[in-house]
Amino acid sequence: MDEDHKRMQWASRRGMLELDLILEPFVREAYPQLSSQDRERYQQLMSSQDQEMFGWFLRREVPEDEELAVMVRRILEFHGRAGRS
Repeated sequence: MDEDHKRMQWASRRGMLELDLILEPFVREAYPQLSSQDRERYQQLMSSQDQEMFGWFLRREVPEDEELAVMVRRILEFHGRAGRS
């Protein structure tokens, strides 16, 4: 595991259990295969507030920033394919 991946695993541990259950499997299983552009998007996502992300992942809201919206969709698709919620 490279240093970038380790940093993102640590950053994915949030203050909300619900976010941990969404982000930790994604970063563990999918992050290593992401393109450099998607890794940048994920890193940008990690600077978002927990409450914002919670709304996005519950599909109550969509990020205004299209780059963040792409990453949120990718994470939701990952969970849909893997049968996670």
